[in-house]
Amino acid sequence: MSEINIIGAGLAGSEAAWQAAKRGVKVRLFEMKPKKFTPAHHYNGFAELVCSNSLRSNQVYNAVGLLKEELSRLGSLIMEAAYACEVPAGGALAVDRYAFSDYITSKLKSHEYIEVIEEELTEIPDGITVVATGPLTSDALSESISKLIGRDYLHFFDAAAPIVDASTINMDKAFVASRYDKGEAAYINCPFTKDEYEAFYNALVTAEEAEIKEFDREEQNKLTVFEGCMPVEVMAKRGFETLLFGPLKPVGLTDPRTGREPYAVVQLRAENLSKTMYNLVGFQTHLKYGEQKRVFSMIPGLENAEFLRYGVMHRNTFINSPGLLSSDYSMVSNNRIFFAGQMTGVEGYVESCASGFVAGLNAARRALGMDSFIFDSASVIGSMAAYVSDATVTKFQPMNANFGLIKPFDTKIRGGKKGRADAAAARSLEYIDSIVGVIR
Repeated sequence: MSEINIIGAGLAGSEAAWQAAKRGVKVRLFEMKPKKFTPAHHYNGFAELVCSNSLRSNQVYNAVGLLKEELSRLGSLIMEAAYACEVPAGGALAVDRYAFSDYITSKLKSHEYIEVIEEELTEIPDGITVVATGPLTSDALSESISKLIGRDYLHFFDAAAPIVDASTINMDKAFVASRYDKGEAAYINCPFTKDEYEAFYNALVTAEEAEIKEFDREEQNKLTVFEGCMPVEVMAKRGFETLLFGPLKPVGLTDPRTGREPYAVVQLRAENLSKTMYNLVGFQTHLKYGEQKRVFSMIPGLENAEFLRYGVMHRNTFINSPGLLSSDYSMVSNNRIFFAGQMTGVEGYVESCASGFVAGLNAARRALGMDSFIFDSASVIGSMAAYVSDATVTKFQPMNANFGLIKPFDTKIRGGKKGRADAAAARSLEYIDSIVGVIR
């Protein structure tokens, strides 16, 4: 029987394992938990979400929303689990992170073609292998991979937002609404006056940051923060109004007590179905815990909030994929070794899942003696594979799904940005529907 190895049971590794197993290929899935945890992981289950519990927009005219629909139609386990464990989040898709992990873990452990091996690997095993060890790959395996690829790793840092106890939020100041009243009123909104925002801003930009313990001083000096997950204090230091156009933008929200748009707003999103926990949207941070309590308690409505988890900052690692990987996520120099997940330079939960889908599918096809299936870049899933494998990219940085990556249209599309997005979605889904029967 054909067999492949998959290292890591995060989002990418879990999706890769499912796609290979459903095609009749035996999978040896290596996962070091629960014997060993990274600094960011705490739960025994697979596909643990360590930052936000949101998979972002659920609208097909948004690139990540379209990617969700592509994956759903293609038979993604991660998307199946996400919709089964969904919590209200307006126009976004958010999940109960523990139910989500349990769902995926149960599916994989009960599949007859998947053997779960709770073991930390320090070397890439022989045979067709998908490396999906994530941004916190162990030092030993990182060294092994570094020797294999023959080029330097690149480092950046990722930051997780704090979570508060819902019962301790002061709803006399906060109000429930979604921006532009889109979807269910799923967010708790904490409105600022100008004076309140100014006091909060000054406290935030002068607050003391936590020491980055994972690296020595030389590594700290090379710190690069990925724009898509920037600590709120770093963003704030770019200017007094920067947050007002980012996570604290008040546009589309009306305070029912004043009938007016607030000067600034912090949004809180439910972490679980029972809505007992809420995270501070866009508040990834690496401030010291005491400073987080002091500064974030200045947010109107959170003055007496109990913080169930403070924000943390942790290392992310990705490889310089262009020229190293092909558009099936296999190595150019060794097509029996695939990479998947954030370490390839795709950024975001859904994007990681998509890379795992492509890598798992093609690792299985390789094991079965079939040619790789290359997704057309008219689709979002294909456009990301094309981006990470584009050897002409000289300054490679992690990238979220976006319409700028997809194949251009041959003719001009009318209707402005929305018209182009609608056309891109229609073209993509027509293509996805045409290949579903081919790759199952």
